[in-house]
Amino acid sequence: MNQQLRSESVSFIDIGAQRRRLGTSIDEAVGRVLTHCQFVNGPEVMELEQKLATFAGAKHVVSCASGTDALLMVLMGKRVGAGDAVLCPSFTFCATGESVALTGATPVFVDVDATTFNMDVASLKQGLVAARRAGLRPKGIVAVDLFGQSADHDAIAAVAEAEGLFVLDDAAQSFGATYKGRRLGGIGNIMATSFFPAKPFGCYGDGGAIFTDDADFAEVLRSIRVHGQGSDKYDNIRLGLTGRLDTMQAAVLLQKLTIFEDEIAARNVVAERYARGLGNMVTVPRVAAGNLSVWAQYTIRLPKGNRDGFAAALKASGIPTAVYYTKSMHQQTAYRHFPVADGGLPVSEALSADVISLPMHPYLDEPTQARVIAAVRDAVSG
Repeated sequence: MNQQLRSESVSFIDIGAQRRRLGTSIDEAVGRVLTHCQFVNGPEVMELEQKLATFAGAKHVVSCASGTDALLMVLMGKRVGAGDAVLCPSFTFCATGESVALTGATPVFVDVDATTFNMDVASLKQGLVAARRAGLRPKGIVAVDLFGQSADHDAIAAVAEAEGLFVLDDAAQSFGATYKGRRLGGIGNIMATSFFPAKPFGCYGDGGAIFTDDADFAEVLRSIRVHGQGSDKYDNIRLGLTGRLDTMQAAVLLQKLTIFEDEIAARNVVAERYARGLGNMVTVPRVAAGNLSVWAQYTIRLPKGNRDGFAAALKASGIPTAVYYTKSMHQQTAYRHFPVADGGLPVSEALSADVISLPMHPYLDEPTQARVIAAVRDAVSG
């Protein structure tokens, strides 16, 4: 690889390319907010909620200040608290288990499938055993759609129905993905998502949303979003928080929504090129039949243990990588004392030891991606 190519860095996520594509539409949308000065609960917020509901096929959308707030608001609305157990995968971002712990409930960590990286239903059942043995009341399941791909929601729903549990779909990384031909958010469960800038559908700050078909629960969420407010804003009828989405962020998201389906298609083209170029060298991610991923990350598993050396080799070629996640939740200091499913979490631990993510975004052109693929092949074979 020549010196010129080595010196040109590849973007891990290219938000700037999207910004250039949208051009003045973003400036004009933000300008409208600056003109009407309704910075909280402005008209763009309601418009965004309506358009997100139509996009996903949900009856109600409640926007909020972040993906973590979205999770926490649902758990608060379900009155989760001390003595309750909520089952979560361990191989995920910390917000999943954190939101459970913040309610005073106990996250019980379960293992994931080695192919999809999503919740393993057999381990979920063993997590229920561990929860009850610890004297906890199983109350809900947080099913994560990791890296852009849906979890096996039918199998999880069957366990939940048999056990009398609610299911919260943590789709922070997978808004826009489909499960068996239906968009997440429109498959009948409660879904929370994040609009953090690096997400496939992200704003220019923090933001999130909750999707539900239950009108009464949507009203509870709207109350929680504003300090637990009732019909009189000075008569708060439940505990709540300040969880509103800023109007400015809603305005940005409305513009991004106009190109989102095209970006999902582009992400899948990029993923297919990676699979063709790397499938015989590393373990590439696989999407379950009938599903569509939005590829928040393109995460491979390396055939041998020198992940640091692999990352250094790519960095020397101007190619960034990232590791999601070097420690699964049950391995992290703040969460080590929480219960884990019977049989342990061997897949989560193995993934934390050998996964690494490559550049992934809709604007990764074929020549640049070919350079990434060549560098990966060189680093693995070398």
